[in-house]
Order: sequence, then C-alpha cells, then structure tokens
Amino acid sequence: MVRLTSCDGGFDLALAGRIVLRHRPDQPAISVASGAPQVAMVRGNFRLSDDAVAAGPLSLAEVDGAGAWVLASDDSSAKAAIRLAPDAPRLWVTALTGHDRVTLDFTLAPDDVLWGGGEQMSYLALNGRTFPIWTSEPGVGRDPGTPLTDQASADGSFAGGDYWTTNYPEPTALCSGGWAISLANAEYAELDATVPGRLRVHVWSGEVAIDLFEGQPADLTRQLAARFGPRPALPEWALGGAVVGLKQGEASFDRLDALIAAGAAVSGLWCEDWVGVRETSFGRRLFWDWQWNADRYPDLPARIAALKARGIRFLGYVNPYLAVDGPLYPEAAAKGFFAKCLDSDEPYAVDFGEFYAGVVDFTNPAAADWFAEEVIGKRMIDFGLDGWMADFGEYLPTDLRLFDGDPMQEHNRWPVRWAEVNARAVASRGRTGDVLWFMRAGHTGVQAHCPLLWAGDQSVDFSRHDGIGTVITAALSSGLVGNAFSHSDVGGYTSLFGNVRTPELLLRWYELGAFSPVMRTHEGNRPDDNLQIDSSAELIEGFIRWSRVHAALAPYVRHLVSEAQAAGLPAQRALFMHHPDDTETFTIQDQYLYGADLMVAPVIEAGAVMRKVYLPAGEWRHLWSGADYAPGWHDVPAPMGQPPVFYRPHSAFAPLFASLARVAA
Repeated sequence: MVRLTSCDGGFDLALAGRIVLRHRPDQPAISVASGAPQVAMVRGNFRLSDDAVAAGPLSLAEVDGAGAWVLASDDSSAKAAIRLAPDAPRLWVTALTGHDRVTLDFTLAPDDVLWGGGEQMSYLALNGRTFPIWTSEPGVGRDPGTPLTDQASADGSFAGGDYWTTNYPEPTALCSGGWAISLANAEYAELDATVPGRLRVHVWSGEVAIDLFEGQPADLTRQLAARFGPRPALPEWALGGAVVGLKQGEASFDRLDALIAAGAAVSGLWCEDWVGVRETSFGRRLFWDWQWNADRYPDLPARIAALKARGIRFLGYVNPYLAVDGPLYPEAAAKGFFAKCLDSDEPYAVDFGEFYAGVVDFTNPAAADWFAEEVIGKRMIDFGLDGWMADFGEYLPTDLRLFDGDPMQEHNRWPVRWAEVNARAVASRGRTGDVLWFMRAGHTGVQAHCPLLWAGDQSVDFSRHDGIGTVITAALSSGLVGNAFSHSDVGGYTSLFGNVRTPELLLRWYELGAFSPVMRTHEGNRPDDNLQIDSSAELIEGFIRWSRVHAALAPYVRHLVSEAQAAGLPAQRALFMHHPDDTETFTIQDQYLYGADLMVAPVIEAGAVMRKVYLPAGEWRHLWSGADYAPGWHDVPAPMGQPPVFYRPHSAFAPLFASLARVAA
C-alpha cells in the first residue's frame, strides 16, 4: 500500500491508505538547509544548537529517468532526490547540492495521536511537543523551575534536564492512524509535533532513510521488533525472585543471608561495588577499573561459588570507560585503544565529576575485541559473574577523534556499539540467555543485543518528571519500539539536596517492581543517607512479601518471554496495544497491561490510598477482593500493600493470579 504518485505539480506518499506526505509547489513538505552545529557537554548533559541557513523552497518537481523525484528551488541552487527503495518500504531523501540538513513534514489527521521517540520518561504521547533525538544524561528532576532541577543546573551544567532528555532516544514514531516511520539515521534528529496536523522530522544529514510501516499498534510493534532481529531471552533464574542490590563490601553477604532467612525470595545478589568505590560529593561511586577489588571483597571467588550452589547468582557492574588512575588504563593507552584529542595523539579524558576517564574507542575493532574478551570475558564472566549493569554509553563527546567515523554521527550509535561488545562477550562463552546484563542507554539497533533495559537514575521521590512514575512511561515507550523487557531501580537512585527516600516510596516501589520482568533493588548514590530494604522491620516485611509475589509470577513471566521471542511484543504494554479502537487508552501512561491478561496500576502519588484506573473492554477481576469490574473509569481502593491490579477471569493463568493475594498476605 506504500505508493509515491504525482499530483498537482508535486507528489503524494500514501501509507496505510492515507496521504502522509504531501508535497506541492506552494506548500513543500520537504526542505534542505546547511547547518553549523554547536555542541556543549558537561558530564553527559548536552545542549545542541544550529546556525542553519535554509535553502530556497523546493517548488519544482519532476521524475528522472531512474524513477526518482527530483525537487529543486527556482534557481536550482538547492536540489533533493526522493525515491522509494525497490525491495523494501523505505523512503530515501538525498540532498544533491551539498546541503546537510533535511526536513520532512508528515501530514496528520486531526485526531491522530503519536507515540515513540525511544524511551521517554515524561510523555507517552508526542503530540504538542518537540523531542530531540540525542542520547544524554536525563537530568535530575527534569522539570525546569522546580527546586531540585534548578539546584542541579545551578553550576551551569544544565544537569537538571527537561521533559525530553533521555538515555535512550530513538527516531521512531507510531501513529494511531495505522502507520509508523523509523529513521535509519543515527545523526541528531528532532521529532516535532508542536503544530496540529503535522509531524516534522528534522535530521542533521544530507541523506535520510526512513522505513515505513502499516498496521495497528501491536502490528507496528511486531514489525519494528522484527526489523532488529529476535529478542534476547531473559534468563530463567532471574524470574524466581528479586535481585538484591547491596554495596557494603563483605557485609553485603550477611545482610543478604538475613533477608533470605526472614523468607525473601532471592535470585541474585548485585554488588556494583565489586570493583571498589570512590567517594565523591555526588555520593558513593565506583572505581572505574573493571576487575575484582580484593580489598573490598577479600573472598569473592569463594563467595560467588557458595551463592551459586544455593541457586543465587552474583552480578556486578561495568561501563565503557576506564579511570585514568586505574591499572587497566595504561594497558589500553599503550595499545592505542582510547579516543584521541583533536590536536594530539593523547587519549581524550572525560570529566565524570571529580575524576577523569578515557573513552574506549569501539570504532577500533581491536579495542572492541579487547574489551569484550579481556575485560568482560576474562575479568567478569570467567571470574564468575552471571550478570551486570552495563552502564553509560550516552557520554561520547563530539570534540574528540575516533579511530573511524565522525563523533557527531557516532554519538547516538555509541550505546549500540556498547551493547554489541557486551553481547559478543556473553556469546563467546556460550552464555547468551543465561547471563543477565542490562543497559539504560540506547538508540536504534540496541534492541537486537540488550536483553533488558533499566529506566536509569530516577530521583528517590514521587516527582512527576523524575520519580517513580517515570519508569512506567519508560517501559511503555521503549516497548513500542522493540524492547521486550524493562525494569527500574527499586527505591530510585538519585538523592541530592536533601531529597531522600521515605518508607512510603520504598514500599510503593516494591509493588511496582514485583509486577516487572525483573525486580532489582538499588541502594542509591548516597546509601548512608537513605532508607534501605533492610532498614526497618516494616521495610523488610514489605520486601519479603513482594519478592514472593514476583517469584510466584514466574510462570506468567516465562509465558511473556516466549511471546516476546515469538511475536516481538513487550512484557509491559500500553493499553492501546490491545485496544486500538479505544481512544481513551491513547494517552494513558500511568498503568499498563502486563501481557494481555493483567492490568497493573501502580500507586505513584505520595499519600494516595485510592487511584483512578481505566479498564478497557472485557471482563476484569480485582486481584485483592475478587470483585468483578465493568469496563470504564473507576476509583479503586489502593491501601499500602494492595496496588490496583486486575486480571482476566478466563485467562489460562487466572488460578495463578488469584493465588497472589494469598502469597502477599
């Protein structure tokens, strides 16, 4: 149904039975320009601007001998070629006159709703806003004008962020009208939906490739997933309980044993401090040299073996940088494996806040191989780790020199290269599907390599743009573009300026985490200032209860893993994915379908003991009371320990769902 046809001196692009691109001499839908970008970065926080010079309107259009449309300005100083690929639904736009900016205006119907943009934290629907596609730190608070955000940005670092800052942006948009577009480009781009009736796609490149898709939301998600290949499976062991995050050296093992003795269901122990710690003004950070720190964990090999004998896996931490004061740095520098300064062959050093690190240059195949084999392979997998947080990936500066490629083009590709290195290391040991590693950074293509996303460094609060609720939006938006599994730091991560966890926040995050594919806790950046899962009897009891619920759901999650691999559907789904004709579902981002048979509406507001829940067509049974609810909006009781959860009474898993109330009792 994809067609490019002439009309009124221009052309129309038809998709899903609709005209989505309408180019006319007096209303051109495609334009070109020449840009002069400015990029500022402070510790992974970016601001980009562009002194672009627009070319004249491309008002002339004709078909050349090869069947492509050639657009030109009146004086022929600007030209662009438009063509459909012969073997796939892909639209190519190429500037023919040296311009390096392309803009396309797609046509929307008045009631069209747009989704996409990768992993978005603040808004599931894109309408009315612009979303820059540039991987970065998401920021603290992410709401300019609020105290937390303004304090984070007070040093000029713009570290407070905004609604659009994200670790994982992607130039993909899905439309409720039955179509989707996804750019193959990695350069900076913008999805601009600020003008009603128009989606403007602006790309900092002279050549743009756009894949075109047709279908209802679930079909579009399946097609987007298929574009990147089969979904990696979650390890079976990760489904049987919570992954406990502790970073107190040897004391972590005694704390874990106490939780297990009290009745917690535990599948893994995650000690990101296995490499040692570095105390900074930001908080307790890690020593960025990716190997066992025997001072902090003297008996770690024996500890790992003993845990594994009990069915508990040990997980660690790694990222694609090496601290300049660590022992691995000189080895990598001697081999020439770091990105270089522009004006010398010295390794480029990135400021990570009170310490510096070199950028391992993954455009150099030898450097990528070395990191996969010598660092992840030998020092992590062979050492005994069964998983890790594969952190960062979004920091690549643009004022450095790479072994191969332009950093402006490579910046968004960097998370994908980082994912490839991790996946290659795991595959080299025959451990794909058994090792659990997870990332926060991403861009188009990361889906084929990374088995699990995590939503990044949320603030330890209920704030609208950076608190507990953002992890739901993150899971739903990333799931639409082919990422099957997402989870979050239970309890949040970022604690600054006196913002600390409350018991209520931690208890509510337990509830959300239990209904996620992986339930993993985190002590945060300032563990000594914050409540932890074993800080009180109430918090221990809550963790035990919800870890058991998570473990009890394992058969259902196993089913969702199979669905993801077979059909490309995510575990956590936007409501409209199964109800595309119900417009009420189009902008709901604070509840989700967990598979097709569970509706989960976590409590994400402080002090709430009731919340509004929307139930689409069909039969729904309240998990805690057993009462049946009709479709529509409901005020549902939500006391602590009973977040609104509903299930399909005729589901094959209905007996399992009904048993959860007893498990949580």
